[in-house]
Amino acid sequence: MKKRILLVDDEEDLVEALAERLRNRDFDVDTALTGEDALEKLRQYNFDVAIVDVKMPGIGGIETLKAIKKMKPLTEVIMLTGHGTVETAIEGLKNGAYDFLMKPSDMTTLLEKIGAACDRRLEQEEKINRAIAEKLSTSPWSALD
Repeated sequence: MKKRILLVDDEEDLVEALAERLRNRDFDVDTALTGEDALEKLRQYNFDVAIVDVKMPGIGGIETLKAIKKMKPLTEVIMLTGHGTVETAIEGLKNGAYDFLMKPSDMTTLLEKIGAACDRRLEQEEKINRAIAEKLSTSPWSALD
């Protein structure tokens, strides 16, 4: 199954070029030019990874990150910025970002981060499924089997 990626950046040319490069590598990619648009897409669809620019008009990247993690906690978020500071990176990581990359990021590094973020999401889903299965197996109803 293709991994679903949401690219969020107000630089339309960059988003479209990166989306095309990811699609060529067999990812299912959707794009958003604002934090608001990204959150609307997240209400409608599940994404494995969101790649979010830090500096955007309207809802900025850190606020978008917080909203994504509140709405869809298993969606991993990679922050991208051309204006990064150590403080911004720390704030993003404290708020649940998987990682933080500077623009322009080379494709190899980005693909590695996406792969690792997808792996982390899968591990979290498996932990949840095991916990559910364990809870079901210890329920009073399991004694009837």
